[in-house]
Amino acid sequence: MKDVSILGCGWLGKPLAKFLIKKGFRVKGSTTSLNKLEDLKSVNISPFLVDISSDKNFEEFLSSDVLIIAITSKGIEAFKNLIFQIEKSSIKKVIFISSTSVYPSVNKEMTEEDPTIDSPLAQIENEFKSNQYFKKTIIRFAGLLGENRNPANWFEGRKIPQPNGFVNMIYREDCIEIIYQIIQQDVFGEVFNACSNHHPTRKEFYTNAKKRANKESPVFDDSQPLKYKIINSDKLQKHLNYTFKFDNLLV
Repeated sequence: MKDVSILGCGWLGKPLAKFLIKKGFRVKGSTTSLNKLEDLKSVNISPFLVDISSDKNFEEFLSSDVLIIAITSKGIEAFKNLIFQIEKSSIKKVIFISSTSVYPSVNKEMTEEDPTIDSPLAQIENEFKSNQYFKKTIIRFAGLLGENRNPANWFEGRKIPQPNGFVNMIYREDCIEIIYQIIQQDVFGEVFNACSNHHPTRKEFYTNAKKRANKESPVFDDSQPLKYKIINSDKLQKHLNYTFKFDNLLV
């Protein structure tokens, strides 16, 4: 049995914790809200109140085999503080949840070898990459789908730009399974893109989503020059021998 700490038990972190518990893991989960502690406890997550931007020591929370970081809303200094705390802890392996937003839209397919934009998230990634105290794997998830993240509800009352661009999406179930497989297969020291292989145009994708929800057809704005990126996940699929559970974004 492994001990896992999940920093950020929100839309992804909480169902991930529940999944890992079913697999036999002991899971510690963090929140920044006092009123969510009981909610975590009710599903057998050991709850902790953790704010990485504070000077408070969260040594007990970091007493695990693996740390999964499922928050990106804090600034660089907060993550530097977190890394300092990890260095003092028993954590030896870290999974950092990042985003494909670190790639520029330069009208081509993007792999892990491509340069990223100069952004706070890319800088935070680099803080983890350069650290020698623990092993780490960075997962760059594409746009997240599932549960209350329904694209039929996006762009309400607004025109959708770049209709001829392509979408990069991944369902939560795949996110959870990928994280689990990285732990199970002990695949650390890597950067992975994680995105469905299916890349319909934005026009196809949002027209289909609105139609399936019995909503009015979307209105598109094609006045701007075409800008897009297509996220390539071949490396992840090869390393983990992984097949996406949801690989058709139009069903």
